[in-house]
Amino acid sequence: MYQYTAFDSEFVKARAAQYRDQLSRNLAGKLADDDFRPLRLQNGWYIQRYAPMLRVAVPYGELNSAQLRVLAQIARDYDTPSAELIERAQSTQDKIGGIEAPKLTTNYGHFTTRQNVQFNWIPLDKSADVMDLLASVNLHGIQTSGNCIRNITSDERAGIAVDEDVDPRPYAEVLRQWSTLHPEFAYLPRKFKIAITGAAEDRAAIEWHDIGLRLLRDDEGNVGFKIYVGGGMGRTPITGTVIREFLPWNQIINYLEAVVRVYNGWGRRDNIYKARIKILVKAEGQRYFDEVNEEFDRILESGAHHTIPQSELDRVSACFVSPPVDVVPEEAQEKAEQALLAQARADKEFTRWLQQNVTSHQNPGLRVVTLSFKRLGQAPGDATADQLATAADLADQFSAGEVRVNHDQNLVLPWVRIDQLADLYQAAKAAGFARANVHLLTDMIACPGGDYCALANARSLPIAAAITERYQDLDELFDLGEIDLHISGCINSCGHHHSGHIGILGVDKDGQEWYQVTLGGSDGSYLSGPAKAGKVVGPSFAAAEVVDVVEAVLDTYRDKREAHETFARTLNRVGFDVFKAAANSARNTTARAA
Repeated sequence: MYQYTAFDSEFVKARAAQYRDQLSRNLAGKLADDDFRPLRLQNGWYIQRYAPMLRVAVPYGELNSAQLRVLAQIARDYDTPSAELIERAQSTQDKIGGIEAPKLTTNYGHFTTRQNVQFNWIPLDKSADVMDLLASVNLHGIQTSGNCIRNITSDERAGIAVDEDVDPRPYAEVLRQWSTLHPEFAYLPRKFKIAITGAAEDRAAIEWHDIGLRLLRDDEGNVGFKIYVGGGMGRTPITGTVIREFLPWNQIINYLEAVVRVYNGWGRRDNIYKARIKILVKAEGQRYFDEVNEEFDRILESGAHHTIPQSELDRVSACFVSPPVDVVPEEAQEKAEQALLAQARADKEFTRWLQQNVTSHQNPGLRVVTLSFKRLGQAPGDATADQLATAADLADQFSAGEVRVNHDQNLVLPWVRIDQLADLYQAAKAAGFARANVHLLTDMIACPGGDYCALANARSLPIAAAITERYQDLDELFDLGEIDLHISGCINSCGHHHSGHIGILGVDKDGQEWYQVTLGGSDGSYLSGPAKAGKVVGPSFAAAEVVDVVEAVLDTYRDKREAHETFARTLNRVGFDVFKAAANSARNTTARAA
């Protein structure tokens, strides 16, 4: 992990002190709410439906156990609304279409699709105390809000994936330092998101970002970037377009300056729905690309450029060496693997856990393990204070004190010895983290939706809970195979519904909560195929119909699939219309039953 310098740490602490002064003046009536609003937003503090929401930045998804414990402390001691507020909020959570609304929870953190952590119930008058706590372990909320370059995300297996050409973390860190408080890009037309990967498989969904970066090597072994620009979800889902096939690595800051500078000059500020770079790229196409390349040339010629010196990359890369893990000696690895196989033959659950939650590592004596937080009675992405603390303990015991937050809202242990997998499984099982559903239907992505978010048109969590309850049988889940189900409570697409094999979008229809279903989306992974947005299945569905619609779609898949064929491949082969007809037939069946 990147090690903060004394300057880095003091900067974060100074920012927390500045915020405390601003908050004190606001609470004393000396700083108006309208004047305080941009200041708190610049530090990650929103006002949501019932209470403030804090978004904590987790650059490229890496956390250490000390940071996890502070997040647990914040959840336990500060994510604590008054009983009156909870009662008032809960009173608004009516059933929707006969689906029981989950009880609103407190004392937890929520992992997002962009590898951040959010808290939904911290009182504003306690927010400065929380900022100080975060700063004590080099965490903060800087640039997790506002029209700026947001948290840079990456592959949760960065630096350890077997299909990786180049470790993206040093480059992500250099870009984080460049983009933080950049004076020219502090007021962009809209928020701006960058994702980076160095692997063959795209586990960072780079084509769905304003800028997507893929590290690769040319025929001579030189490292460079393939650059996508203009991706994004929301009201107009568009995947990124390649603007540069290969850019030498040391020119990446200069090129991104050109990309963002041209966008900053052209981007619309008169219409929030047309302000993202994807709209500019779609409208101007090659004209925009040409101007970016002209600006890049001008930057290089001006002498005021930021070409990255090798010494700086080496300095940052030194922070990302493998931790001191006492790896199983090569001669003992086969024996350890045989012991795992013997235990797997005797324990079906353990076999499934090894299959779904454990994957290979660049070091053959290690494995990468996903801790699944997706279970009945717990919203996707949520982790209680106790669970966060337990995850920190597991990281210390089994993963050199490090975890990663992944795109799918789970935690990943990146440094697990093969001879400790059985012990980790037992510990994770006792904590409730060992359900073998990673990449299966119930490992769904969902935003907090209308239960918490002021922007949402509908609630996500009751729908997620109803689908999870319906599909609890692991035999059935394994039979269905790997399926991405994504749920968003509004068109802002925080649940990435566009990229789900099955996507569910909450919409407002005459003041009622309805749900639009899409099929065939992809985030760009091997499982999903090339990145693309799913197609809408007819008119929206009532809440009571959604589970039946999902079931009808999956029954059609089981009926039409060929041997060992995934849902995504069956859908592509059979065609959208067959599945659309099944979904609409379920609507009619539900209506007759009602």
